[in-house]
Amino acid sequence: MSEVTKFTIGSEVECSDGVCGELTRVVVDPVARSLTHLVVEPTSRQAIGRLVPVELVNSTAEGLRLRCTTTEFEALEDAEETRFLSGAGGDWGYGQGQLLFQPLYGLGMGGMGMGGTGMGGIGMGGAGAGPQAVTYDRVPLGEVEVRRGEHVHATDGPIGQVQGLVIDPSDHHVTHVLLDEGHLWGKKRVAIPISAVKEVKDGVRLTFTKDQVRDLPSVDLAEPE
Repeated sequence: MSEVTKFTIGSEVECSDGVCGELTRVVVDPVARSLTHLVVEPTSRQAIGRLVPVELVNSTAEGLRLRCTTTEFEALEDAEETRFLSGAGGDWGYGQGQLLFQPLYGLGMGGMGMGGTGMGGIGMGGAGAGPQAVTYDRVPLGEVEVRRGEHVHATDGPIGQVQGLVIDPSDHHVTHVLLDEGHLWGKKRVAIPISAVKEVKDGVRLTFTKDQVRDLPSVDLAEPE
């Protein structure tokens, strides 16, 4: 694991014009192996926690100080924990319940299409007789407004919910959207090419039909640990 700045859970967090809350969680990108955000619970305890990018954080001997005002802090994105994957601290140095993972999975090249190893890897089942050259459409991560749990719509109706995104670790571009497709008695997880995402409006809208999505092979995920 690359070196990660350690932020102490429970630390008081200050903005440039006063105390704004307390550090309750940290968020990690398991593909880049880096800490990306802090979850700060407002002092009032009545508002939902805010998702603070690490670029806004200065760590001092006295605690954590943000490069923003309290008004700017309150305008930051809500830290809806259903968007993330919970995990044990492990090598990250955090305790159970103190660490959240972004729902990102690494992309590797395998003999039968896609394969991944280690944390955040995926493997895809399918037919094949040996190594294959596979070309993936790719979109920069910051340009994909897709979140875990969003409903996915095929051209002929709803088809499931987003589980996460598949990322090429070499450049952090999105190649696929992971979808939990089907009902509880017949559910499988599939990887939809990013080129099949038509738009993100009232959910994720695809250029695929339901049958085209169902014909995609299922994928196996290596969950973050």
